[in-house]
Amino acid sequence: MRCYLQAFLLCLVFTFFSLVYVFNQLASTLEDGDDWGLKEQGISDRRSHDSGHLFRKRPGLAGLRDREDGLDRERSASAVKEQRDERSHLAVVACGSRLEETLTMLKSAILLSRKPLHFYIFAEDDLHERFRNALDSWPRTVQTKFNFTIYPITFPKENANEWKKLFKPCASQRLFLPLILKDVDSLLYVDTDIIFLQPVEDIWGLLSQFNSSHLAAMAPEHEEPRIGWYNRFARHPYYGKTGINSGVMLMNMTRLREKSFKNDMTTVCLKWEELLMPLLQKYKLNITWGDQDLLNIIFHQNPESLYVFPCQWNYRPDHCIYGSNCQQADEDGVFILHGNRGVYHDDKQPAFRAVYEAIQKYPFGDNMETSLLQPLEATLQTTTNTYCGRTSHLFTRKLKQSIMSVQQDVTRRR
Repeated sequence: MRCYLQAFLLCLVFTFFSLVYVFNQLASTLEDGDDWGLKEQGISDRRSHDSGHLFRKRPGLAGLRDREDGLDRERSASAVKEQRDERSHLAVVACGSRLEETLTMLKSAILLSRKPLHFYIFAEDDLHERFRNALDSWPRTVQTKFNFTIYPITFPKENANEWKKLFKPCASQRLFLPLILKDVDSLLYVDTDIIFLQPVEDIWGLLSQFNSSHLAAMAPEHEEPRIGWYNRFARHPYYGKTGINSGVMLMNMTRLREKSFKNDMTTVCLKWEELLMPLLQKYKLNITWGDQDLLNIIFHQNPESLYVFPCQWNYRPDHCIYGSNCQQADEDGVFILHGNRGVYHDDKQPAFRAVYEAIQKYPFGDNMETSLLQPLEATLQTTTNTYCGRTSHLFTRKLKQSIMSVQQDVTRRR
């Protein structure tokens, strides 16, 4: 009997160690499979800021936790370091005569941001060298704060001409950024006529306020329905009561690429790349503002996917031309100035033009308080004959705080 018992115990021990071995082999195989999958996608084991974005499903700290808990437990210390100095990723599309305007926008971003930036510049071929020469000519101390990549204008081949002619030349390029920048997790897109009045990382921080369904953030087209365009004139669906404006658009592009969107063309939900062309074909005779209208249609059908930020993050002449109608700006100042309708280059809204020219003419390295802020405040005093000029103190409220913060950082480093 004792012999049978000993044999039975030996069998149990052998079975136990066999199972341990099998599970270890299985775990090793799964890890190797993950590594192979990453290599197949051309993703190398990099430890730069950008490598963190490749794995991230959620923005901000939550995304870093996903990465640490999933693919990269052993490199948690490195991931924490990435989180501390993570870049903000900023995209812009420039065609035609928009070179100088784009450079002024980028300059405003650089002047006020305390964290490093990566610029994704989509431009017509004849502008590439001019962008590169201009950015390379900026002082070395400024160049250490950013890096940039220049891309050609790219549309799907079978419908390239149709997309390029939609609304303004190249404007609809923004719709295809998630499909082109496949390795970028999150991105801030802005029009060329944007001026940052506070650091880029402040709007980038709104990613951490996204809930689990949010994949993009934009501001309303109007706050006052009586002067709204979409609610009075649109011949297509639009988001909310007054529509949304796409001049400043914050995106979690990983989520955007993964989501299947509800639509009014089929009962089947469609991926982003499947949705765009059918949507254009259905509504192209009814849309006025091109790609912005298409975004309104998409988020009308998928409202849970949009995070709406206040108008102070996308402040346009419409917010002051008929009297002040952006309450958040009245309370806290303007965070991002959007000079649409060409107001930086004509005399219709001199307050907007004054801000643009102050940034454009400011010499890198000069004291920003004495060489930028004070001359701007003096110029704005001459614009009070217009509605926007009467509220122009809102333009400098946040700018003043941003400049003081940057200069305090410079003083501390010295």
